[in-house]
Amino acid sequence: MTVVPPPRTRFARVLPATLCAAAALLAACHTSSNQPPGTPVVTMGDLTNSGDFMSYIVSIDAIALTRNDGTTVTPLVTPVTVDLARLNTLTEFVEAPAVPQGTYVSGLITIDWTLGTGATQPVWLNNNGQTLSASPQNASGAGMGTASVIVTFDPAHPLVVTYNQSVRLQVAIDLTASNEITSTSPAAVQVQPFVTMSPAPVDNTVMRLRGEFVTTQQVDSGFYMNSRPFYDLVTALGAVIVHTNAQTYFNINGIVYTGAAGLSQLATQQQNTPLVVNGTLGSLAEITPTFDATEVYVGTAQESELAYYVTGTVTARSSNNTLTLRAADYLSPLGVTYTGLATPAYVDSLSVTIGSGTFVLKDGVATPGLGIADVSVGQQITVAGQPGFDSTGTVLQSLDATAGLLRLQSTTLWSTLNADGTQDVLSLGRIAPAQLNFTGTGASGGAATPSAYVVDTSAVPPGPALTTGELLQVQGGVTPFGSAPPDFTARSLTAGPSTLQTLVVNWINGGSAHPFSSSASTGLVVNLADADLGATHEIRTGPASTPCSGTAGQCLDLKTLPASPLITTTGADQSNLQLAVGSTTLTSGISVFNNAAGFAKAVDGDFAAGTNKIFRLVAYGQYDSANNTFVASRISVALHE
Repeated sequence: MTVVPPPRTRFARVLPATLCAAAALLAACHTSSNQPPGTPVVTMGDLTNSGDFMSYIVSIDAIALTRNDGTTVTPLVTPVTVDLARLNTLTEFVEAPAVPQGTYVSGLITIDWTLGTGATQPVWLNNNGQTLSASPQNASGAGMGTASVIVTFDPAHPLVVTYNQSVRLQVAIDLTASNEITSTSPAAVQVQPFVTMSPAPVDNTVMRLRGEFVTTQQVDSGFYMNSRPFYDLVTALGAVIVHTNAQTYFNINGIVYTGAAGLSQLATQQQNTPLVVNGTLGSLAEITPTFDATEVYVGTAQESELAYYVTGTVTARSSNNTLTLRAADYLSPLGVTYTGLATPAYVDSLSVTIGSGTFVLKDGVATPGLGIADVSVGQQITVAGQPGFDSTGTVLQSLDATAGLLRLQSTTLWSTLNADGTQDVLSLGRIAPAQLNFTGTGASGGAATPSAYVVDTSAVPPGPALTTGELLQVQGGVTPFGSAPPDFTARSLTAGPSTLQTLVVNWINGGSAHPFSSSASTGLVVNLADADLGATHEIRTGPASTPCSGTAGQCLDLKTLPASPLITTTGADQSNLQLAVGSTTLTSGISVFNNAAGFAKAVDGDFAAGTNKIFRLVAYGQYDSANNTFVASRISVALHE
């Protein structure tokens, strides 16, 4: 469906390059109105570790909020392009605009899938480690266009915007609940968008805040910036005060500083210099929110008008210092466009040339003496350089980084533990071992063996004893090229069942009108004998993706359990529940609840008459095998459109 944006009300609350006067401008430099403003701090993320997609690029055309008196405001009026697959592991600070104070009862988000076809297809599947370009289709089998999703807030927990204060609004586009993979040859996904919005607390969620530097003046141990999320190179979406401390890591134009030294160097930068800050939300007590920084990347360390910046996983390295980079997003100096054969923001495979002039740094760590020898297979990197295109001059095929910059980034390894202490690799940097060429990674020209991968865990704090065959999630970095073993140095290690698990069930034949054998505030129980039950009814752990093979402890078929498990919120953090039911075709859209009783009542109401049918059920949490319960803090009941 196509959205006609409603009448809009929106204040500008960004810092101009020429400041008004002291800190008072934060509340005074907005458009005049009879209604004093507050600030909804919009964050977007879906921290689910979904393995189904390598890339899922859409345009968020607008976000609107409706107040209880019918007034509609549009915090986001300028379309922004986003790779939703990247938001599975990192939350983005989207914007902090000023809007009139009041109680807001619903939101609307407009999503556009029409960003490209063929070579520029924005949706790429992860089909058991193989990347496949996929066509997003609606329920009728036609190509997805622009869709609007209404989200109704919990009546007991609306979004309250207070004068001269900020409040967080968390937005999540649930890819697992929104998409059914219908074919892999050719690849296609059926899309019925499922979005949640909900007021959220300030917590320890790690976020990425991208934007432009303004000034260090009048901020103790910090600076002002304007937010500019995702790939945007044009707009400014709200001012933020960033606080730093003695441990904050700065990478300013490729030079590393720590603490006060970095802040002093930042003060010398021009206004509107691009930067990215990693950290957490700080205080929302004032109209301008604060952000606590752990890492700050400034200027050419992050982006510039003279280079392409590509982020992906190294899957091979040749003797002539040529890297193969896979599953890569990139930012061009002129921004992202998807008209005709315009350059895509995702490239499945890219040749990158590095050399002695490539400046190598490690994110978050002031490590001296790094060079191109530190770049090896499996490592996730961001690299800047000059592009090479195909014969049409539009499709990116190579990058010359011999005089560029390369950042080594934390890499995720999923594996199972072998009896001899080595690990059997399931995925490294999101890539399956069959797609990784380890030639040259070992000493004397040897190669790492993915089925007997040697991981140095000496820096990992002691924990519970591990058992042979146990599924593991390891964070760290790959050993420099040509010097393994060890093959990988771990910074942290988590047993698979202790990571976030996903329960997924689908239904066929247009869905089921009676999908649950019981539904109450104590939880939901799926009717596994339903004639319309689909092939997916499993609990996924780690990099499991569709089709889920059930190997290496990644998938647990619900039908193999003693009984259909109770999906419950009992035992989950009650202060941050997000329980949702609905579809785009309901008048109320998708209704979000922050308590189990309200959610259960809504689910019963939606299925009571037998008119609504279910599309997918997705729950995020942990499986308790002793009690045969799945304890979830997030549950999505996606109804058929």
